[in-house]
This record gives sequence, C-alpha cells and structure tokens, in this order.
Amino acid sequence: MKDKPLILVSNDDGIEAAGVRRLVETLSGIGDVVCVCPDGPRSGQSMAISVNTPLRATRLADYSGATMYKVNGTPVDCVKLSMHTLLDRRPDIIVSGINHGSNAAVNVVYSGTMGAAMEGCAFGIPSVGFSLTDHSPDADFSPCLPWIERICRGVLANGLPDGVCLNVNFPVVDAEPAEMRVVRAARGKWSDEYKEYIDPHGHKFYWLTGRFENEEPDADNTDEWCLSHGIVSVVPTMLDRTAAPCAGIEWLRGI
Repeated sequence: MKDKPLILVSNDDGIEAAGVRRLVETLSGIGDVVCVCPDGPRSGQSMAISVNTPLRATRLADYSGATMYKVNGTPVDCVKLSMHTLLDRRPDIIVSGINHGSNAAVNVVYSGTMGAAMEGCAFGIPSVGFSLTDHSPDADFSPCLPWIERICRGVLANGLPDGVCLNVNFPVVDAEPAEMRVVRAARGKWSDEYKEYIDPHGHKFYWLTGRFENEEPDADNTDEWCLSHGIVSVVPTMLDRTAAPCAGIEWLRGI
C-alpha cells in the first residue's frame, strides 16, 4: 500500500501547455502524480483513439515532482496507454486539464479534455476535467488552483457515482472565485462555424471559427449562466449516453 494517492494527469493542449503545468504543480502537493499528455495540441478530439498509428510514449524530465510522459496520440490514447503499460498501480483519480478555453454546454461533446476524463470514467476511476474560459497560451490559472485542490481532495475522500465524471469550468476573473455551483449544461449551438478563404492558387478552403449561442441565457441553473456571473460551474457528466424513455418515440415500438 502506498501512503499517497496516485494521480494520473492528462490534457488535450499538449505536454508543454501552461495549464497542465499549473495542474501538476497543484496536485503534486496532494499525491504522487504521473502526467501523460499528447506531444502537441489535440483539441476537439473528444474520445478519439489511434487505430492505425503506432503509439510511442517518451519519458521526459520530471516536473514539480511528477513523472512526465508525452505520447504521439490523443488524450484518450494517453489514458489507455497509462492504464495498460505506464503505471505500476491503479490511479486513485484521473484529472484532465487545465484546458485553455471553455468546455461548458455542448462543448463537452467535442472536448479532448473531457474525453480523457470520460475514459477514466470508463475505467471506473473517479475523474475530473478542468477548463478555464480563456484561450490565451499565457492565461492566468492562479485563481482556479485553490478550487482545483479542494475539488480533487473532495473526490479522493468521497469518490464519485459509478459512470459519472465532473466537468468543471472556471470564469476569467482577477481573484479566486467566491462561489461554485453544481449545475446542468446549458442548451445552445454554434453558428457561422466555418469561414471561407481563397488560397494563392485560387482554390477555396475553410477555417473553423464561429460563435456559441446560448439558447437560455436567463436560466440560472446552467454552466453558461454561472460562468457569465463569475461562478465556478460543475456539471456531473455521464458516460452512458442512453436516453431515458420519453414521450415522442412510442411509435418505435410499433415498427
């Protein structure tokens, strides 16, 4: 038996991202940290895995007391490879982030950060994804860190329900947020997602852009509302995507 909990850390912004470095620094005071991240940015990978690409894990210099690896794959590849080959014992918690940018509302579906957390959930390990609503490479993560420590200590002490992980998003504020709420994901969608350009040869190409439209901006029990009011949002997220029986699909039984 080990005296300290084992904490597996991953992300989708890559091993050199400032967010994961701040996360490792914070969690090193809680337990033994092994950090396994993609070798470069893998945003928008969701729960993608590498099927036709050989994976390579490269050991790096330790950082803030943590064992560091980079992998030429997706965030989920990092978790799977850690569980099957890199770790010498089962982690007590899997923590992903800190993501540069929001993963609130529908963004949870696309997020590689949450993909890693969901994969941890699939292994039956309490898992949390952390994101800051700031895409800047030099974003200030310091206001998030006290909450991250409290949440991770709480998860280690109390666990999470089977099949549930946490999607935690932080607003951009100058000081530590005063409040945290457990809420639901806001309903919304992305619009104007692609911008058209012309390359030097006269051929069209498209670049992902767009803006998120919150369809219920006044609903105070959503993550988007919390973030717009300087509150930390926590959305319990289920691995099982089966919809409960509901009105409107009874016709299926008659086919």
